[in-house]
Amino acid sequence: MEWLSILWFILIAVLWTGYLILEGFDLGVGALLPFVAKNDEERTQTVKTIGPHWDGNEVWLLTAGGATFAAFPEWYATMFSGMYLALFVVLVLLILRIVAIEWRKTKDSLKWRATWDTIHTVVGFGVPLLLGVAFANLVQGMHIEVVDPLTNVPVEGPITPEVLASNVHNITGGFFSLLTVFTLLGGLVVLSLTLSQGAQFLSLKTTGPVHERAEKLSSTLSIVATGLTAVWAIWAVIAYANSVWAWIPLVVAALALIGSAAFTQKAMNNSVLSFTLSSVGIAGAVAFIFTAMAPNVMGSYLDDSFSLTIAQASSTHSTLVVMTIVAVIFVPIVLAYTAWSYWVFRARVTPGDVPENMGLPEEVRLGANFLRS
Repeated sequence: MEWLSILWFILIAVLWTGYLILEGFDLGVGALLPFVAKNDEERTQTVKTIGPHWDGNEVWLLTAGGATFAAFPEWYATMFSGMYLALFVVLVLLILRIVAIEWRKTKDSLKWRATWDTIHTVVGFGVPLLLGVAFANLVQGMHIEVVDPLTNVPVEGPITPEVLASNVHNITGGFFSLLTVFTLLGGLVVLSLTLSQGAQFLSLKTTGPVHERAEKLSSTLSIVATGLTAVWAIWAVIAYANSVWAWIPLVVAALALIGSAAFTQKAMNNSVLSFTLSSVGIAGAVAFIFTAMAPNVMGSYLDDSFSLTIAQASSTHSTLVVMTIVAVIFVPIVLAYTAWSYWVFRARVTPGDVPENMGLPEEVRLGANFLRS
């Protein structure tokens, strides 16, 4: 196995870590809208906390997907062979979230904003749940077979390098083969982590009633997230992990999440430490997932010989070299800009930051000529 392939396997894990930490609190904030905000002013205050960041955070998902396509094209193709419907739903939900955030401020109507806020909340619950199910499938393994690309008929007999050269890996079990108790629990784990992360972010970024409700929720949600993650991770490492090295990131994630939960409690309340440790916990969880499934990028529970390995899925050496050069140049720039943007918008959002009127008046929307007095 070429070292560049291993490097890019690790880099894709890093990209997913960045996405789940940064976009995790974005989605958590959206999901918690009805629970931390009780009126239009408070909902606007809540949405404004992620206003400068959410679109930049989504770039991590695009980069993770693009890097997978370029560095491991067969991994990308195999995922879409059986996860197409689920990934399509995720895409639709993310588009709806963009519309919900951008359009809520275009019309001066309480009903208009409340409708888009409801859609924002649905997306906040749906996306983490689906992504969690997907990640759990990577750990558990899927109904993958080696098939003829023309007929889609599974290949029989020993899977040799010669057979793999002329055939492809496909998820042949259908959509519902992706849904098991283990994978659904994985969905709940990612959802609980994003809810906890969102509540902790709001406690850092708001004042007033929203801040108080976020602090109360974070103390409960962090405990729930830690408990669900512990159950799922222990199950995963015992039943599915391919390497004992998976215990290392698992222990890191466990200690970080326990510490995060402790610092959300009233006796030790520290929003900065709780959010920081929660982020470390998410990073440890992603590292655990990638370590547990290595050396495969997609395992098959039918037969280990059907599994798609890092070496089999990898692009050519020249492609990986070019990608590495580009990453070395541009990734530090992206990281520096991201850090700068969070520093610039580090202040808390107060109720006074909410404008009295937002969007065009109702009569303009009904066709009146607003250029005339």
